[in-house]
Amino acid sequence: MHRLDAIAVAIGARLEGRVDLAIAGAAEPADAGPDDLALAADPRYAAGLARGRARAALLWEGADWRALGLEAALLVARPRYALAALSQRLDPGPALAPGIHPAAVVDPTAAIGADAAIGPFAVIGAGVVLGPGARIGPHVTVGEGARIGAGALLHAGVRIGARVVIGARFIAQPNAVVGGDGFSFVTPEPSRVEEVRATLADRGGGGVAQHWARIHSLGAVRIGDDVELGALSAIDRGTIRDTAVGDGTKIDNLVQIGHNCVIGRDCMVCGHVGISGSVTIGDRVVLGGKVGVGDHVFIGDDVVAGGGTRIRTNVPKGRVILGDPAVKIETQLAINKALRRLPRLMASLARGNKDVSKDDDSG
Repeated sequence: MHRLDAIAVAIGARLEGRVDLAIAGAAEPADAGPDDLALAADPRYAAGLARGRARAALLWEGADWRALGLEAALLVARPRYALAALSQRLDPGPALAPGIHPAAVVDPTAAIGADAAIGPFAVIGAGVVLGPGARIGPHVTVGEGARIGAGALLHAGVRIGARVVIGARFIAQPNAVVGGDGFSFVTPEPSRVEEVRATLADRGGGGVAQHWARIHSLGAVRIGDDVELGALSAIDRGTIRDTAVGDGTKIDNLVQIGHNCVIGRDCMVCGHVGISGSVTIGDRVVLGGKVGVGDHVFIGDDVVAGGGTRIRTNVPKGRVILGDPAVKIETQLAINKALRRLPRLMASLARGNKDVSKDDDSG
């Protein structure tokens, strides 16, 4: 159980009513029981309190909690931010017993930090360094020479490649992969793709044998502190130098980050984003869902790309972009409006052509 006065301090809330009240968890207002904290941080959700049985709720600043039938309330100015601290406090995390599970395989040359936990069927390779308090879930593999910082959490099925270096408090959701080979292949003669890229035209080639030779990935991946990686996402190792991800960057599910990429600090990379090889991204960049980034592109600090944007050329810092191909958001919205008018415009042109034809016939 968690006392409300302790929660108030942890999340920066103002507590009114019964300070000694304790809760076991959190719930939506209509589903909340007497031991739940109802999450009604917006007036739109307050009606649900009457259908639930909560005695306490997280509410917006200025809410009349007594009129809502509550015994206590946590009042916050920025509810969603408060929810971040609250959820952290209430989240028990995976049930990993301290120490090394008997079914785990740990190379004798690996250095395991104090209070680390290694789950069943995990494999820790030669020369691996795990920081203090690291938690390694079941069926995780950590390749030889990898270094993972303090307080890291690798959920079930995560794969960390050889020689990858990861900072403190890293979180990887199930089946994420860090340090697979980059997708780099080359042909003995200039390929059809190289020809098209050079000419930006179809000159009728094709039909010639084209055999691909692998360019092996000699680099690794370097990840800073406080980075999170979503389920089924992949970060490829560099060809020669390391692929790099800066401190505080958050990467969603099903994201592909190609070889040699450099991503800055505190970026937000949403689901289904694909970043081609050798892309450089600045700090505090936000890439919405399904954004695609072409290879060797530079994206400056503080860029925001809306969902589905296709970035094929460099983007200067601070720009908000949208569309395919990416343009300033104001330009794309104007394009969208023009496209919606296009059927009427075409109908108008068709009527005008008929009128002209009739006039020609009558002459």
